[in-house]
Amino acid sequence: MRLFIAEKPSLGRAIAEALPKPLKKGEGFVTAANGDTVSWCIGHLLELQEPEAYNPAFKKWSHEHLPIIPQKWLLTPKRNTSKQLAVLRSLVKQASSLVHAGDPDREGQLLVDELINYLGVKGDKKATVQRCLINDLNPAAVSQAVSHLRRNQDFIPLSTSALARSRADWLYGINLTRAYTLQGQQAGYKGVLSVGRVQTPVLGLVVRRDLAIAAFVSQPFYDVWAQLETASGERFKAKWQPSAACQPYLDAQGRNLSQPLAANVARRISGQPGTVSRLQRDHKKQAAALPYSLSTLQIDASKAFGLSAQQTLDICQELYEKYQLITYPRSDCRFLPTEHLSQAATVVAAIEHNLGQLNGQAIATLPLNLQQKSRAWNDAKVSAHHAIIPTLKRHSGLSKAQNQVYGLVSRNYLIQFMAAYEFASTEVEVSIAAGVFIAKALEPKVDGWKQLFPKRSAKAAGSDSNDEPDQLLPTLTKGQTLASLEALLLAKSTSAPKAYSDATLLAAMTGIGAHVSDPAVRKILKDTDGLGTEATRAGIIELLFKRGFLLRQGKSIVASDTGRIFITALPEVATTPDMTARWEAQLTAIAEGRGQYQALMEPLTAQLQDMTVASRSVLPKQLKGLGTAKAYGKKKRTRKKSA
Repeated sequence: MRLFIAEKPSLGRAIAEALPKPLKKGEGFVTAANGDTVSWCIGHLLELQEPEAYNPAFKKWSHEHLPIIPQKWLLTPKRNTSKQLAVLRSLVKQASSLVHAGDPDREGQLLVDELINYLGVKGDKKATVQRCLINDLNPAAVSQAVSHLRRNQDFIPLSTSALARSRADWLYGINLTRAYTLQGQQAGYKGVLSVGRVQTPVLGLVVRRDLAIAAFVSQPFYDVWAQLETASGERFKAKWQPSAACQPYLDAQGRNLSQPLAANVARRISGQPGTVSRLQRDHKKQAAALPYSLSTLQIDASKAFGLSAQQTLDICQELYEKYQLITYPRSDCRFLPTEHLSQAATVVAAIEHNLGQLNGQAIATLPLNLQQKSRAWNDAKVSAHHAIIPTLKRHSGLSKAQNQVYGLVSRNYLIQFMAAYEFASTEVEVSIAAGVFIAKALEPKVDGWKQLFPKRSAKAAGSDSNDEPDQLLPTLTKGQTLASLEALLLAKSTSAPKAYSDATLLAAMTGIGAHVSDPAVRKILKDTDGLGTEATRAGIIELLFKRGFLLRQGKSIVASDTGRIFITALPEVATTPDMTARWEAQLTAIAEGRGQYQALMEPLTAQLQDMTVASRSVLPKQLKGLGTAKAYGKKKRTRKKSA
């Protein structure tokens, strides 16, 4: 008997539907006509033991026990899933061969691998375990995955990476949470001060942004705009570019802080002739954005519809599991396998049925070229899973939010078959009274894929500058003489940094290199996933809210008093992304077979020794009277979202 072990019941049922009929349903499993059997986990059936399992003395929190470092790691069955574990134990014993059908990510790989190991599978039976990778729950896609099994041994590095992540998070979280909670209790704090190698740097990002906003003092700065006119009466504006001699009056962003200097420039150029000293005009093409990964989808859903990261993830899970309308949602990939290109016509027909129109345009009338192969179709950049795209499934009756998220996924798929956005980019340099002035303009030529996006100005569509006027430039030639009319002197003020929102906090987590102080680490981070994973980021943000460290103020995310005081009491290494960034780089290396488990674990053990000792000198007195023990309670640690 061949036994498929799926990660969850919905996936198990989808696999069973791809097997020979009739199907016979049992308690926790389904058997096909050919004898193949499908059973399933319910997420992790096993979890790491609590510290007291290693030593009963550890039940009482004490600095004397820290750091707690298990010599042999222990797993225990989760209480609420023990019945399904018993079903699998019996089926695994009966099976002649096993097929691993966990989700196609590192946690999905570990989830079933750890079960197989826990149930004592050995020898040839373990060596011949096969791997079934399913990104799409529609019957045709599942059937194809079932008929193209791979060797599970090929995915050992992925499982090892997840194992290292799980154990390292346990060590870091258990030891530092106990250490700082004990110090908080001494200071009069009522509750648990939870530390995590991802959640705490995320909180640190928010706290530092809040402090920067609070400390911000606005400064005035001054721009000068030349109002220029051609001999035929056509007008446009050009912005003053301060010379090297003006450096003492400029801030770090190159803004002029001197009103007298700006006034002098404006006075000097008014009524004077100008000459076109440089003219550059380019015809440019912009390719469509790639299909979505989970984080990029969460960011866009937050910007477009105000959905939180967790809301978007929950909707995606429904669209994937309940309706089979999108492919596997917890993907960190934005590329597609070329074999999927053959399904384009059917996928587009399904989108047309399910949505009808996008951005006010009937999908049936869109200028789609289904033979076009965009940069998204790239086998070399697809591993265990691919970008999130619509499936062949047709459905109606979705909720408003479900339609919104499905619409975003569909839009980024459809634009792969649309023409490039084309525009003319012009930059003109004008010399006036020894000063340099620059005018820029963008002129759309072919809307292409941008017709599926809300209309924006030419400036917003392609310019990097946030203060350029929307204007079309007249036809100019190098050396042409212009009249400089009365110049404009504009007084502006520097703005404080903006508080984080769901979208910008997610963007910071995924692009964490920008927040890392060490240039070497920033370079390493260029190709890694950032803080957390696609599967955990939304949960980490929500966890910080539940623990009372973050608050919502409208669309803004800010730190609570507890969160701010806690971060300022912790050592910098615990509150900045640098350390966890190194972890993610090492975990990625392990997953790709380039790194070793011990290379992460051994230095961590030594670091925890130093950090737990150092914690004893911290007494965060400002926390006195804050927090409530009831608000935290005793919560079981969940392996997949441990951070």
